Amino acid sequence: MNIGAPLKIFHESKGTIVTIEVKTGETYRGRMVETEDNMNCQLRDVTITAKDGSQSRTEYIFIRGNQVRFVVLPEMFKNSPCLKSSELKKHVQAKKPKKNNKKPALVQSSK
Repeated sequence: MNIGAPLKIFHESKGTIVTIEVKTGETYRGRMVETEDNMNCQLRDVTITAKDGSQSRTEYIFIRGNQVRFVVLPEMFKNSPCLKSSELKKHVQAKKPKKNNKKPALVQSSK
């Protein structure tokens, strides 16, 4: 199975500080330790912000991938090679000429 550019960047975020919002409205900000293809992830030195704005800290947390609403990654990932290659593929596909399904006209040779 081939993973797309968003998941590749998600995996590249290991070791960086990320913010993750889950479906319950809580946000978790900490250092990404581990990631999986199903978006399960583990964070260290985490600040948890509840819906009401109250904050707490924990050393370690595991977030289940199907609970993730969105992930905020460091700005350095906007220049990721993963995005460049996928943009390049789109650009190349857009420039490809469309095939003409018309049959070629018969050419007669003059002798």
